Amino acid sequence: MSKLGTTLEKLQRLETLCRQGYASDIVELTLDKIIAYEIANAQKQAAELHAELQVFEAQYKISSQDFYSRFRQGEMGDDVDLVEWSAFYQMWLSVQQRLEILQSK
Repeated sequence: MSKLGTTLEKLQRLETLCRQGYASDIVELTLDKIIAYEIANAQKQAAELHAELQVFEAQYKISSQDFYSRFRQGEMGDDVDLVEWSAFYQMWLSVQQRLEILQSK
């Protein structure tokens, strides 16, 4: 079984307990710490990716958002730099989505 499958099974067991009314300060505190750790990790990744994006933005004088829109429409070409920029932007978007999920209440 994959690590993801094992993690999901563990989370499902905890969810089942919670839905049955089980409450634990230890579980609550542990989950808060895990989420805080994941937020900090994602924020670090986002900052590193943002720094990479800024290099491209300065070089090409266009925002990453505008670049990505034009790149997807085939208006920017397929130079190695542009493909790399696109990959960094996709990773940054993915991290932003993860942060949104982790920070939702």
